Amino acid sequence: MAAASSSDYNGCGAESNEANSKWLDAHYDPMANIHTFSACLALADLHGDGEYKLVVGDLGPGGQQPRLKVLKGPLVMTESPLPALPAAAATFLMEQHEPRTPALALASGPCVYVYKNLRPYFKFSLPQLPPNPLEQDLWNQAKEDRIDPLTLKEMLESIRETAEEPLSVQSLRFLQLELSEMEAFVNQHKSNSIKRQTVITTMTTLKKNLADEDAVSCLVLGTENKELLVLDPEAFTILAKMSLPSVPVFLEVSGQFDVEFRLAAACRNGNIYILRRDSKHPKYCIELSAQPVGLIRVHKVLVVGSTQDSLHGFTHKGKKLWTVQMPAAILTMNLLEQHSRGLQAVMTGLANGEVRIYRDKALLNVIHTPDAVTSLCFGRYGREDNTLIMTTRGGGLIIKILKRTAVFVEGGSEVGPPPAQAMKLNVPRKTRLYVDQTLREREAGTAMHRAFQTDLYLLRLRAARAYLQALESSLSPMSATAREPLKLHAVQERRGLSHHSCF
Repeated sequence: MAAASSSDYNGCGAESNEANSKWLDAHYDPMANIHTFSACLALADLHGDGEYKLVVGDLGPGGQQPRLKVLKGPLVMTESPLPALPAAAATFLMEQHEPRTPALALASGPCVYVYKNLRPYFKFSLPQLPPNPLEQDLWNQAKEDRIDPLTLKEMLESIRETAEEPLSVQSLRFLQLELSEMEAFVNQHKSNSIKRQTVITTMTTLKKNLADEDAVSCLVLGTENKELLVLDPEAFTILAKMSLPSVPVFLEVSGQFDVEFRLAAACRNGNIYILRRDSKHPKYCIELSAQPVGLIRVHKVLVVGSTQDSLHGFTHKGKKLWTVQMPAAILTMNLLEQHSRGLQAVMTGLANGEVRIYRDKALLNVIHTPDAVTSLCFGRYGREDNTLIMTTRGGGLIIKILKRTAVFVEGGSEVGPPPAQAMKLNVPRKTRLYVDQTLREREAGTAMHRAFQTDLYLLRLRAARAYLQALESSLSPMSATAREPLKLHAVQERRGLSHHSCF
C-alpha cells in the first residue's frame, strides 16, 4: 500500500496536505494492472456479510484475455476469464427471499452472465437476428458450387457497403482471409447456416415495482441493432422491447417498470432519446453539438459530458439549463451520492489528471491525481460508506475515503456568481432631500420624461449639424467620398530645439 501523492482543492482554495483535504488517502497502487471504464465498476455486498466488494470488468490490454475481478480492500480476491470484452457490470436483487444477497450481472458480447455468491448462476443470450436475404442466397450458391470464392468475396463486399444491417460473423471472417485461404474456408463452412448475432453496448438496472433501495430490479440492455430490452429479474425473459434511431451507448433510468418509468439513452449519432412506459419509440429528442462521453441523472436533471470539453444540464423534455466548460477533455463520468447529507453530484475525470465534482454548474471539489483517471466509482466499500475508487490510464488503482466531517461548499470557483454578490451593501439612510426628490419625480414624471426626450433630440441634431459642417469645410482628416479615397495623417516629431512635421 502506498500513499497517493494527490492534492485536493475546494471552493475556498487549494488544499496542499491531507489535514486540510476532504479526503483520506487510503490506497494507491500504480501497478495494479486494472484497465476498465466506469460502466464496468460496481460495488455490492456479494456475500451478505456487510463487507462490500468491488467488481471490475477488466479489458485485459496488451493481448491479455478480459477478466472479471473482485477486489476486497486493495487486493484481488478472485478473478475469472471472460469470453469477450465486458460492456457493463451491475448488481441487482433478483428476488425477495432471504438471505437477500444481490446478484452480479456482467454484459459481454451477446450475453449477460449472472453470478450469485460469485458463482455462475445464469447466462442470458440475445435472440438471433434474421440474416440478410442476399447474403443467405450467396452462401446457398457457394454450397451448390455455383459461385467461386473470389466472386463471393466481391458480392459480400458490395452488400456490406450498401446494406443497412451488418453481415454475419461467418461472412466477416471470410472477408478477412487471403485469397489462398478462401476456398478451404468456403468448403468448411458452406454447409453451416448463416447466423447474425448482435452484441450488448450498455446496461443498467430499473426497479420493478418498488422504489426502495433493496427492491427487486430489472436489467435494461442496449444492443448494437438499435434496441432496448428490459429483462425479467427471475425468468430472464424479455418484458419490453423499444427501438431507437441509433445505437445506444449510455443509459439512465428512473421510476419503476410496473408503475411508470422514464429512460434516457445517449446514442452514437450524438442525440439523447427519452422514452416512457408503453412507448416503443422515443418521445423526446435532445440534439447535442458533439458526441456524448457520459450521461448521469442528478435528481430531475440529465447531465451530459461532450467531446467539446463541456458539461450540459438538460430537463427530461430536452430544455438546456446550463453549460460548464472544462479545462481539459472529459474521460469519464459517474454519480457521487452521499446519503447521510442528501447530496448528489457529478464526478468528471479529465485528461489533465483532475477529478472535478459538480452540483449543477457549481464546482464543489477538485482532486489532483498522478495520472489521468479513466474510471470512477463512489459508494460503500468494505465498511466505509463514502469511498471513492479510481483507476488510471496506466492501470493504477486509487482509493480515497471521504471524511465524516467533510462538507462540500459552493463558491470560490470560476463557475457561478462571485462571493461578493451575496454581501449586503451599506445603503445610507434616506434623507429629507431624497424623499422630496422622489415625490417630485412621482408627481411630474411625465413632464420630466418629455423634457429629457426634447434635450436628447436637440443633442442629436447638433451632433449631425457639426458632422455635416466638418464634411463641407473639409475639416475631417478622411475623405468624404469613395471617388477620392484620401486619408491625411499628420505626425509631429521633436528632437531638442528642432522639430518637423510628417504628412
